[in-house]
Amino acid sequence: MLREDILEYVMKKYQTEPDHPWKGEPDNAVLRHEDNRKWYGLLMYVSRRNLGLAEREPADILNVKCDPALGETLRRTPGIFPAYHMNHREWISILLDGTVEKDRVLDLLDLSYELTASKRKKTKLRGPMEWIIPANPAYYDVEEGFRQNPVMEWKQTSNVKVGDLIYMYMAAPVCAILYKCRAVEVDIPYHYEDEKLTIRKAMKIELLERYDEKRFTRDLLKQFGVYAVRSPRSMPHSLSCEINGGEAWNG
Repeated sequence: MLREDILEYVMKKYQTEPDHPWKGEPDNAVLRHEDNRKWYGLLMYVSRRNLGLAEREPADILNVKCDPALGETLRRTPGIFPAYHMNHREWISILLDGTVEKDRVLDLLDLSYELTASKRKKTKLRGPMEWIIPANPAYYDVEEGFRQNPVMEWKQTSNVKVGDLIYMYMAAPVCAILYKCRAVEVDIPYHYEDEKLTIRKAMKIELLERYDEKRFTRDLLKQFGVYAVRSPRSMPHSLSCEINGGEAWNG
C-alpha cells in the first residue's frame, strides 16, 4: 500500500510517471526528473538478506538520494539501510513495510527530488523551509548555550539554507520542541568524531523564541504525524500552522 501511495504522490506533486527499464523485473520502477532524466527514486523488491537482515523474504524498498551527513544519521534508525546496488554514501534504502512512517518516507523522497534536480529547477523549487532537529540534553546544555550567546554553532545534517527556520526538539526527559531558531550561516567546515557523533559541517543558528516545555510535547507532535525525531526532518504543514498561530510560516 505504501508503494501505491508513493506513486500517487509523485504523480500528483511532480507529474512523474514511473519508468520500468528492466523487462525481466517489471515491479522495479525508476522515478525520474522529466528535464535532466536523473533518478530521484527507485522502487524495487529485494531479498531482506541483501539489506543485512536475517530473513530471506523479499522486501519492498525505496532508494532515495540524501545529504551524506544526514544519511550517516539515518542509517542508524530502524528501517533505513545503505542503498542496495547504489552509492552508499549518497543513497539510502527505506523499507516500505511500515517501519518508517509514511510522512517520513515522503519527506526523504522530496529531499531526493531536490538534490537531483537541475540547477534551474532547484532555484525554482527551493524556498525557505522549516526543519525539526533533535537535541539531547545529556550531551549538551542548549539552554546554557543560548544564555551565553543567542547565536550558536550546531551540527548541520540536512540541506539547510540561510533563512530556514530550525525547531529544536529536546530528547528525554523533556520530549518537546523548545526552541525556534533561524539559520544565519551554513556549510561551515567542521571536523569532529567520537563513538556517538560525527560532524563534517556546521551551521550557525540564531535563537528567535523559547517555548514552554508543556506546549509542543511529543504527544502533541504525534497528532500531526511526527512520531519520533531521531534525525532532522522537514516540518509538516499542519504542525507549522499549530506552532505559528493558525498560519504556516511562508518565509
